[in-house]
Amino acid sequence: MGGGAGEAMDVARGTLALVGAGEFLSAMQAVDAELLRRAGGRRVAIVPTASAPDGAGVPERWAALGCEHFAALGAQPEAVMALDAAACGAPAYVEVVSRADLIYFSGGKPDYLLQTLHGSPLWEAVLDVLTRGGVVAGCSAGAMILGGWIPARPRLRSGLWRPGFGLVPHTVVLPHFDEIPRWVTRPLVWLRPRRSILVGIDGSTALVGRRGAWQVFGKGRVVVEGGGRRTTARQGPLPADLV
Repeated sequence: MGGGAGEAMDVARGTLALVGAGEFLSAMQAVDAELLRRAGGRRVAIVPTASAPDGAGVPERWAALGCEHFAALGAQPEAVMALDAAACGAPAYVEVVSRADLIYFSGGKPDYLLQTLHGSPLWEAVLDVLTRGGVVAGCSAGAMILGGWIPARPRLRSGLWRPGFGLVPHTVVLPHFDEIPRWVTRPLVWLRPRRSILVGIDGSTALVGRRGAWQVFGKGRVVVEGGGRRTTARQGPLPADLV
């Protein structure tokens, strides 16, 4: 897994979008229109894998919402119902992802999403889309796995943190940041992995770009904490030295 130590692949040609919450809602239309513009095409793969543990019908509901949302923006969306590790190797699903211009991971359980995608042909297809200049977006759990670390489940007994995919290296991405009490976030700041950066993202807000060239979109804030400083940014460019 590429990530906690920051050994991420070169995604210089691609664009990443970390969304705090609110995928497929009307508040995100302008943000998602920008993602389509950056993608340079209309083919969108909606991947609801993270919500598979939430029960029967839940991933299907997210997939339907995503397809309806992006179709209204003039895109050509297709659901990728790869809900377990075996399905992440299915040629039909891998093909849909491979030909996409924009791949969107909706929310759910980050540890399940990470484990299910790890080492799969589907994830390799995601990386290929990035290297050719496509867009990979993740909301909530989908955003968390793109960072360097995610919180580990206590029963894993492997410490507080588990390496993510590291596409945004050295980071701990915290979505729903406007919903989390400060007494919860402060221990995460203190206990985060050494030399890591905490990136808190409010709902209906996205951090879009690539390393050293990020921009905040949406109605909320992005809070970056690390290296002894805390920076709050709203709509507009993020200082290049932060993430």
